[in-house]
Amino acid sequence: MPIDPVFAPAALADFKALYPERPGRIDHGLAGHPAFALDALVDLATRLDPAQVEYNRGDLPVGVDPKADVANGLDIAATIRSIEDNGSWMVLKFVERDPVYKAILEETLHELRPVVDPTTGPMLKMEGFIFVSSPGSMTPFHFDPEHNILLQLRGTKTMTVFPADDPTIAAPLQHETFHMGGHRNLPWQDAFLAKGVAVNLEPGQAVHVPVKAPHFVRNGPSTSISFSITWRSEWSYREASAHGLNAILRRTGIDPAMPARFPAQNHAKSLAYRAIGKARTILGKD
Repeated sequence: MPIDPVFAPAALADFKALYPERPGRIDHGLAGHPAFALDALVDLATRLDPAQVEYNRGDLPVGVDPKADVANGLDIAATIRSIEDNGSWMVLKFVERDPVYKAILEETLHELRPVVDPTTGPMLKMEGFIFVSSPGSMTPFHFDPEHNILLQLRGTKTMTVFPADDPTIAAPLQHETFHMGGHRNLPWQDAFLAKGVAVNLEPGQAVHVPVKAPHFVRNGPSTSISFSITWRSEWSYREASAHGLNAILRRTGIDPAMPARFPAQNHAKSLAYRAIGKARTILGKD
């Protein structure tokens, strides 16, 4: 379904001032779109593979052990239908696999290309995630490998974002473990809070989250719906590959330097890690 422009010229100017390394708020025009009404999301959830839907209790602390039991005891449809009072948060993942939401994601991201392409190159692996959260629920402290803009569509929430390059918040070993298949959740310390930037969101507002910037999200007093539009860049893949090589080096007893942030490109470590991966594939090793 066609949509009106999501980002006005002023919003694109704000995004350009932030991208790719600064978190901050921009405006958008997607609030009120019928595809993000609760009934439409119930229908979407029934069309998605159940593996694409994650849903948990919302009464969680900022820091959550990945091994903790956070199940809410409901099924997918019941979680969405009763989201206003069941104390949960849920995410519908990879919604671009549905044609309706693929069109919305592609049209929305296309508007960002004049800012993104000259800075970090073509958008790669474009994916969408829809978050549906009960009043007061918490999305725990974690980081993600994508460039990300979270668009608030209903309700309010506050995302607190932390520097992506601060090893006292996310240590090199935590980056490396993540890129070797570990969980996205990070250990939390209250002392971190002083380094965070709290971005308050209302419908029609969005937040830009840099690649691997740790963050947590606390929902406001009403049900919240948000749309996360994400993409990868060659730079983000190089950053990931550099962490992968560091994990290999660390196993040999070396304490490698943490990969540099943008605009550094981490070429050497990225090429080395990819060469190792290619060699292992040829040799038939995991």
